Amino acid sequence: MKTKHVSHEILAAQRAASLSRRNFLRGLGACVALPAFESLVSLKSFAAPAAAKLGVTPTGAPLRAAFLYIPNGTIPGAWWPKNEGTDFDLSPTLQPFESIRQHIQVLGGLDHRNATAGPDGAGDHARANGTFLTGVRMRKSATDIHAGISIDQVMAREIGHLTRFQSLELSCEKERRSGSCDSGYSCAYQFNLAWSSPTTPVTPEANPRLIFERLFGAGAPGERAENLKRRQQEQRSILDFVLDDARDMQRRLPSGDKAKLDQYLTGVREIETRIQKAERFGKAKDPGIDTPEGIPGSYAEHIQLMFDMMVLAFQTDSTRVATFLLAHDGSNKSFADIGVPEGHHDLSHHQDDAEKIKKLEQIDLWYAKQLAKFLEKLQNTKDVDGKSLLHNSMIVYGGGNADGNRHTHHNLPIILAGGGGGGLTPGRFVKHGSKPTSNLFLSMADRMGVQGLERFGDSTGRLGNV
Repeated sequence: MKTKHVSHEILAAQRAASLSRRNFLRGLGACVALPAFESLVSLKSFAAPAAAKLGVTPTGAPLRAAFLYIPNGTIPGAWWPKNEGTDFDLSPTLQPFESIRQHIQVLGGLDHRNATAGPDGAGDHARANGTFLTGVRMRKSATDIHAGISIDQVMAREIGHLTRFQSLELSCEKERRSGSCDSGYSCAYQFNLAWSSPTTPVTPEANPRLIFERLFGAGAPGERAENLKRRQQEQRSILDFVLDDARDMQRRLPSGDKAKLDQYLTGVREIETRIQKAERFGKAKDPGIDTPEGIPGSYAEHIQLMFDMMVLAFQTDSTRVATFLLAHDGSNKSFADIGVPEGHHDLSHHQDDAEKIKKLEQIDLWYAKQLAKFLEKLQNTKDVDGKSLLHNSMIVYGGGNADGNRHTHHNLPIILAGGGGGGLTPGRFVKHGSKPTSNLFLSMADRMGVQGLERFGDSTGRLGNV
């Protein structure tokens, strides 16, 4: 009876929040957070049916895709290499990739025309952020949001059944704003990379502790498997009582409220399905390390902790698709620890001031160093087929603004790292000659085994020579 009383309280709380499915799921999340269980280790268990080739490399190892976003553009003169092909020089900004240059492609000539002003006027930061993985034009409104499904979620829908988690969304933005953020655009465009539908962003998590516990469970090493099992049993009990109470209530509600309750029940059943999926994959392997304490004070430490979470997620095949918003476009973070106390966004409007440009180059270099550390970790981690995690990955790094001073959205600063399991040709600089970035995403979706995707965003075809 006590548990049943708790479920009545949950229902009452959600009713006060308009019984919307979104609010219900957010409120219920504290008690029905999904458990994480490791998939089987053999190559056969990783591999999808041969005909489909979903989310696997030719060896049968998992194929991963990650999309990493940096804000406010770069200084083009310090970013772009001078020579094309395999003999490309590492530009000043790209110097941190010296040890792994054979594992990256610098992609020139990729555009996001739907991020340009057009008839919408100001708001380039919101458009840059929101268009980056969707390829569509944002609706300019603070409340009536409309974007498009992002490429990561297209992949996740196709291959998400192969792993415990369909996708993983990370951020270093500790705040989650609502309302208007950039010249009349909703904050949703700037604080989210992933979109499961044109009106539904997938909220990223900024706390590495919560990410870790979602992947492996709470508690100290050696205790997590039992804690996950106990939590799973509690989740089932709560869901059973919630469903019983909801069905009993449904018989007494008028038709209008029944429709709202149907939305609620749909959400509950989705959670139940996800729990069943977790059970099917079995226990999660305990990584044997301490749980992160939370969000560190240092931005560099925060980024590296989130990268560590991604490495663990890929290594344990917890997911094969991830996004990471290092900072939202328009971010005004300062970098006093490298001698740049001014805000990043303020500096980006440098108006050709040499001193400001020099400081922006320092920030661009700092971000490149963070990526290089992550790629080195992937390269130094063996996968199930004996190759590296980096070899079996496709890692996109870049942003939706090119020149932050002029707010341009053509020739975007984009790196494609990893070998895609042998399906990519890294170790070079390629100029693609003004092509939609969406063409790259189409080509990546093909390699991931996505079927029937003829177009994506503003694509005009597949991007060749990658």
